[in-house]
Parts: sequence; structure tokens; C-alpha cells
Amino acid sequence: MPDLGEEEIKKEIMDLHKAIYEKYNYEMKYLRPPKGEFSERTLKITNNLGYKNVMWSFAYKDWEEQKQPNEEIAINMITKNFHPGEVMLLHGNSKTNTKILPRIIKEARNQGYEFYSLEEFKK
Repeated sequence: MPDLGEEEIKKEIMDLHKAIYEKYNYEMKYLRPPKGEFSERTLKITNNLGYKNVMWSFAYKDWEEQKQPNEEIAINMITKNFHPGEVMLLHGNSKTNTKILPRIIKEARNQGYEFYSLEEFKK
């Protein structure tokens, strides 16, 4: 987003906001900057639109559909990086992630971690 003009940023975000609302009847409140790229200017613009920017504390290269890691490698990579307060970024287009998510959740709970929505987390 840092390379986009203010009107372009506003249009992209509000078009997405409208699509999410129309499809899911959900008012977006949070925004994850694409690729984690942001600037003071883009944060100000998105904050002025009413969004809380949320970053992640863990991500791995899972977005390339043709280059998915095998399940055991992905599980190991994710679970060895568990940490308190983690905001985990897993891309939904990853077939590996969709297959292993139940195991990831189970292992996190086995290690004593709990899951919260962003609303609950910020309290």
C-alpha cells in the first residue's frame, strides 16, 4: 500500500469492505496490510477510515499454491514457533494449511495455548 495514492488506498479498502459486508453481513474493523507493507501515511489513512491495523507475529511462505510444503514440514515450522500472544498468519488458499489446521489447533492447546478473537485479545 505505501506505493498507492490516498484515493487508491481508500477505494481498495472500501471496495473490500463493501464486498465483505454484502457477502457475510460483517462490518470490517481490522486491516492487515498486504505483505505487511505500510507507512505512517498508510496507517493514518486506514485509521481515518476507522480500521485498526493488525500485524502478525508468525507467518511462513504458504501463499504460493504451487509450492506448498508437505504437511509434516508445515506442522513442524508452525508448532516450533508457537509463542505467547502470537498472531498467526496462515493463508486460506494453502491446501496444506487447510489439511493440518485441526492438528495445529490441537497441538497448540496441548501446549497450553488458548485461542481468542481480536476483540477478546485486545482486552
